[in-house]
Amino acid sequence: MDFRAENDKKKIREFLDLVENHKIEIRHYKTPVLVWTNIEGVCHYSFWEEETLERFGLDNVDGWDYKEDLLFCPDWVADEEEEDDFDDDESDEDLCKFCEKIRQ
Repeated sequence: MDFRAENDKKKIREFLDLVENHKIEIRHYKTPVLVWTNIEGVCHYSFWEEETLERFGLDNVDGWDYKEDLLFCPDWVADEEEEDDFDDDESDEDLCKFCEKIRQ
């Protein structure tokens, strides 16, 4: 499993607002880090202290505490590969050619 981490507090708050997980009290963490992985359209995540994660490393994370469907997660949680699928320059070129034919 490939886990990723995010320590930006604004992004963590955005994540918690969207997944509406009221079990997590972010104020209990000195420096929270969201650690997650995506498996078949489901985000598996947990929270770590930054110091602990630095000590043991992201490669040693082997589990999660919560699960949430990716539909309820922010876009930045989704796999990077999925984000790149929407950038299709060829379709823009085809659209320009189509517009030129209509104008003629």
